[in-house]
Amino acid sequence: MTEQSLFAGPHVRRIRRREGLTQAAMAATLGISASYLNLIERNQRPLSARLLLGMAQHFDFDPRTLGSHEEAGGIDGLRRRLADTLFDDLVIDRDEVVEWLNAAPQAAVAFARLYDRAATTQEGEGVDPTLLARREIERWRNHFADLDAAAEELADELRLSEGEIGAAMAERLRRRHQLSLRILPAEVMPDHLRRLDLHARQLQLAEMLDPASRTFQMAIQLAQLEQSDAVRALVDGAALPDRAAQRLFQRHLYAYFAAALIMPYGRFLRACEASGYDLPLLQRRFGVGFEQLAHRLTTLQRVGQRGLPFFMLRIDRAGQISKRFAGASGALFLESPESCPLWSVHAAFERAGRMGAEQVALEDGTRWFSLARTVQASGASRGGQAEFVVALGLEASLAGQLAAARGLSLRVEDATPIGPGCARCHRLACMQRSLPPRGAALRFDDRARGLTPFVFGS
Repeated sequence: MTEQSLFAGPHVRRIRRREGLTQAAMAATLGISASYLNLIERNQRPLSARLLLGMAQHFDFDPRTLGSHEEAGGIDGLRRRLADTLFDDLVIDRDEVVEWLNAAPQAAVAFARLYDRAATTQEGEGVDPTLLARREIERWRNHFADLDAAAEELADELRLSEGEIGAAMAERLRRRHQLSLRILPAEVMPDHLRRLDLHARQLQLAEMLDPASRTFQMAIQLAQLEQSDAVRALVDGAALPDRAAQRLFQRHLYAYFAAALIMPYGRFLRACEASGYDLPLLQRRFGVGFEQLAHRLTTLQRVGQRGLPFFMLRIDRAGQISKRFAGASGALFLESPESCPLWSVHAAFERAGRMGAEQVALEDGTRWFSLARTVQASGASRGGQAEFVVALGLEASLAGQLAAARGLSLRVEDATPIGPGCARCHRLACMQRSLPPRGAALRFDDRARGLTPFVFGS
């Protein structure tokens, strides 16, 4: 697969003007013609690697600044923001977003900052730290290459010394950090899953944790002990304005490293591709729960070694979304605060522990293939178990590569029509509709009663 050409005309023009150069003078310095430089500045020619090197040598220029629009999350990040109902009447397509980023990347970043400031500030309540942290995760497409590389290196080291990674992690905690592992009964540690007791030099885990969760908690502890500098650099670089958002992002990064340690990138991706992303097989092979596996599948974006672009969603029985990671999927409908009750992920609560598969179609014509099953929060010793549904999905055009899609119809006409929640959905005559679409003009007829309580223009 070839990488996308780099069009950076506005950046080149800003550097030239900052240096006080004419196009002819800058072109002579770079060893190209003035007419060719003119084409570059007008985004009619890409910036080659040779020219990038020449600009770095002759001007005060850091090539990394060419990706400054990534602060906005790139094309997908801007499209997620423009999917807000505030912009429904503008019908801004992907091509326009690409043109905007190419022509005025700094203006796009300014828009993203202003939108995020408004979106993450709830009226009368201040900043929403969860949204701030999620925006930063999205900016990275939930892929942190340095953490992945460090986790893979440590996993290789642990597997050389021990055959079973859980035992290997416990041994590393003992030898390198002088911490013994202790499993405590529920009555001794009723309200915690993990506790670090430095006085006793113990990592204490709740006995209610299942084996996969126990391994994951050890991995998180190793992340905190050995990757604190790398995580702190990422958190500081994010420059999040809210302390709670910083801590949420930090917590995500430690969990990211833990998952990457248990499911090392290269080995995990090879297993995915060889098995057709067979989820039960992957769970058994790597000793992880379904939610842990779903998280990991949204992160496979290593340059030159990419996996399928999955999204992940977690909901409760009330339809509240407690986790959402779009990754590189481009699933804009995940941005809606509600989900569509016609989507079978909601029915997964009635088939506890069993996987459900479905192809769905949105109003914009995009089709998605989703897999969903219930999960339980591990470690509860009283008050019952919390239950959620985790959905994992990707574009329907890619679903043919999945073991879970074998024997299922992926034809367009067999997709279930859904929307991004009633308030943002304009499908006509939907029997499940609970609210009218925001901004739609309602129609009333005293002489007739339609199938739904809300009639509006198409």
